[in-house]
Amino acid sequence: MIHKYYEGTPRIINLSTDVGTLLGVVDATHLRKPRTELRKRNKVKTIRASLAIEGNTLSEDQITAIIENKRVVGPPKDIREVENAIRAYDNLSNFNAFSIESYLEAHRMLMSGLVDRPGQFRTASVGVVQGDRIAHLAPPGWNVDNLMTDLFRYLEKGEDNLIIKSCVFHYEMEFIHPFMDGNGRMGRLWQTVILMRVNPVFEYLPIEQEIKKSQKDYYNVLSQCDREGLSTKFVEYMLDKIKLSLEELVGKQRDNFTDTERLKYFLDQLDSGEFTRKDYLRVFPGISTATATRDLRSGVEEGLLVREGNDRQARYRKK
Repeated sequence: MIHKYYEGTPRIINLSTDVGTLLGVVDATHLRKPRTELRKRNKVKTIRASLAIEGNTLSEDQITAIIENKRVVGPPKDIREVENAIRAYDNLSNFNAFSIESYLEAHRMLMSGLVDRPGQFRTASVGVVQGDRIAHLAPPGWNVDNLMTDLFRYLEKGEDNLIIKSCVFHYEMEFIHPFMDGNGRMGRLWQTVILMRVNPVFEYLPIEQEIKKSQKDYYNVLSQCDREGLSTKFVEYMLDKIKLSLEELVGKQRDNFTDTERLKYFLDQLDSGEFTRKDYLRVFPGISTATATRDLRSGVEEGLLVREGNDRQARYRKK
């Protein structure tokens, strides 16, 4: 039996559509594997954000130095957390999203030298404490293996698309709290592993940074889902963060598009039948009027566009 973990909402439908559209742009503009420098920067941002949520104090510069095998001065525990995270994120493509054994191996990498039993589910009871109160009392240790088996069965066999499954998994894993420590960073890392099955671009997308920017909302939504017994609100929250991350990637790369990539991107986004040069410039405010004219003229010459009228009054439509 596959559990129902969330309820569909118009917001989930709309966000899913937006994410799908952005992934179409990623594929159409060859962004599946961004430029090397951007990949490196985003990896550092991902590690920095995910660990900072857990209280790690190292900066992006310090993390970059560790990646480059340079000496860094800082708390030994924080340095070990970064070294472990670098290793885990370097192995993203080697993890099997549907395998509990692979999942446990990822935890072992992340938490080696930091906890007593890395890579093993807890057997003791545990609660999440915030301030002077217990914010979340996790299911009993004896039931963790069963709950995680059910969750992985949903991940592999459930009818939802993988993007939604990744959000559901992230929340449900946090609720089950299968490890004594490292649950938060594992939830974020494994969501990335799942999303990579949808599109390779997710290996290089720092979604964790969007979570860090709204850390208070992140914990509030987790608590709300605990009370409601469904992951609906968390699915909405995470879809929004995925969308924001994709928008930032596309926006940054859009500034470096070639004329062909610009036109292709614009046509993919086009809703109405006709448009003007002014509409084109609204999407690409960083280019000159002359560049916009050249792009559109090329589109006409290549048979992608039909032009009616001349100069500033010209109107264009897809052929």
